[in-house]
Amino acid sequence: MPDYKEMYLTLFRASEEAVNTLIAAQRACEEMYISQPEPEIVVLPFGEREEGGSGSCTLLEQ
Repeated sequence: MPDYKEMYLTLFRASEEAVNTLIAAQRACEEMYISQPEPEIVVLPFGEREEGGSGSCTLLEQ
């Protein structure tokens, strides 16, 4: 007869290890994110709306 308790405990330990691995990876990524320099924020000019267009999209010409 299979040892269901041992099977359950094996699966539970593996699940717990997987969750801890994900938490560690998330913390590492958060640390990488906050250690980066702040991006430069650029205010784009408000352009004219194209005729027949709707909405608030602005087309920037290059």
